[in-house]
Amino acid sequence: MRPAAVSGRMRKRIRIISAVAVMMSLMLTSCGRVVKSDLSFLRRGERAAETEAGAGGAGAAGEAGAEAGTEAAAGAAEYATGESAPVMQEIPEDFYEEEIKEEPVLIEGSEPERMSIEEAGMHEECFSLIEDIIENDIEYGFTSAQLSVMRHGKLVYEGAWGKLDSYEPDGGIKEDSPSVDTETMYDLASVTKMFAVNYGLQKLISDREIGLDDRISEYLGDAFYEDVIDIDYEDGIEADLDTHREWKSKMTIRNLLKHQGGFPADPKYCNPNIDATTQELSDEVKNVLYAGNGADEETREATIEAICRTPLLHEPGTKTLYSDVDYMILGLIIEQVTGKDLDTYLKEEFLKPLGLAHMTFTPLEKGYTADDCAATEPNGNTRDGYVYYDGIRTYTLQGEVHDEKAYYSMGGISGHAGLFSSATDAARLMDIMLTREGEENSFFPKEVRDEFIAAGAPGDQKWGLGWWRQGNGNRTEYFGSRSSNDTFGHEGWTGTLIMADPEKDLVIAFFTNKINTPLTDRDADPNTFNGNWYTTATLGFVPEILYTGLDEDGDVSGELYDLAMTYRDKAEAAVSAGMREDHPARLNLMSKEAVLTGLGQ
Repeated sequence: MRPAAVSGRMRKRIRIISAVAVMMSLMLTSCGRVVKSDLSFLRRGERAAETEAGAGGAGAAGEAGAEAGTEAAAGAAEYATGESAPVMQEIPEDFYEEEIKEEPVLIEGSEPERMSIEEAGMHEECFSLIEDIIENDIEYGFTSAQLSVMRHGKLVYEGAWGKLDSYEPDGGIKEDSPSVDTETMYDLASVTKMFAVNYGLQKLISDREIGLDDRISEYLGDAFYEDVIDIDYEDGIEADLDTHREWKSKMTIRNLLKHQGGFPADPKYCNPNIDATTQELSDEVKNVLYAGNGADEETREATIEAICRTPLLHEPGTKTLYSDVDYMILGLIIEQVTGKDLDTYLKEEFLKPLGLAHMTFTPLEKGYTADDCAATEPNGNTRDGYVYYDGIRTYTLQGEVHDEKAYYSMGGISGHAGLFSSATDAARLMDIMLTREGEENSFFPKEVRDEFIAAGAPGDQKWGLGWWRQGNGNRTEYFGSRSSNDTFGHEGWTGTLIMADPEKDLVIAFFTNKINTPLTDRDADPNTFNGNWYTTATLGFVPEILYTGLDEDGDVSGELYDLAMTYRDKAEAAVSAGMREDHPARLNLMSKEAVLTGLGQ
């Protein structure tokens, strides 16, 4: 594993313009209205100079797509909308006067304070049952897992099970993989949204550098709405281009945090073979929003321009639809305002002060090796060969973000996905969201935290500002049935979960790499991996067990046995007569029966 101090170079270079050049640009322009940004924010990590609209630079934003979306068959693409493409605004070629390489952020790892399970008011038997379930699932074909639990600001438990890379690309068991440990970093998928974007916005709002009701176009420029094209969405509200421009022009940061921006769930900017009207694979219709898949700066800029062209499904603020595009845009705003990429900003503002050395974007470019990371899909992004297009990764992904948009479109650093972490570092970072009497939070005040985790809309208790909320039992499959209504957190598609319960002063980070397995039936469902069938993959069984007997004395063995029986019954219900003998649903049932046998009741 890596030593505590992180080293390595930053892959992306930051282009900066001198203060003199900024002043000259402002003096030479003649148009009247000043906007907060121009296309200079396309170059990652650069603080955009304030410039007037005629100076050549309305900006753009974001990139996204639902992680579970399937990709397309082979083929190159061409941009063809059936009507004239908008004229994109240009930047003067000499706008950037200097290019420098950003210094890596070195982090000296620190040890957390610890307390015993008994001191935390929890039961050893609960942890033993969790261990039994995970160990038996791995024995019957699951991949790996990592768990960290904190209470009252101290580490109560950390554990790791399984191997870094469990399956060969052909579906066979991988025999030579090292084991995971408590420092192994997992691909967090959408948990990235909370740590990279929500934390960044909470800090910037606390520092009064950003307002929740600021319009996106104030930061990304007029091109964000002026360059929109017409796509007749199958599931969208019919509206003309002027209406789409109006909708996008008034979109706010708050809209995006609440997933009420109106963007499609997954425009798939990196796949040439998508019908944008249906957001489905197509061998006949080319993707009019295709921006390339080079995983480089040029593709990133093209993706941002594609975001500008993307019309909305509905008016912002009128409907909740989870979209990665929302957090693509928010990540870009953070980069523009801070002048740093998300990785650098997160490390400087949070990870370095906390001494968290096992959390990073693009680990293979930051001095880590593949064996510092748990692997994800064994055949790249091909879904066991179901998906192909030029440039798609076909090798086992280990140390590279799995999410297609984060990797191909954004070069590995994005607001919606791309962060890697150990469970313990994630739990320690999550813990700063819990305020305790007599303690100061130097990152953001309680008032800002409370606004972000409060219910986002009347009658909708399951969303805060980006944060998932338990609400009135809305997230029991992830947070368990016994956590308080104010419990908040997020899940990641690769098999990760982070949650915090303010009432119980409890933090749980539970990570798996459940997609490091073959697909169960590629042609029937190219998004269901064998790993999805196991109890361990459900994630929510961990808090359900841990809350058993919390802060109570007495014997919990009977209640735990009942839970184990419940998991066995659920496993049995998932088995159908036509399943093959080695179907993962059958293996999961065998695992649960082994757990019950071990309990001896």
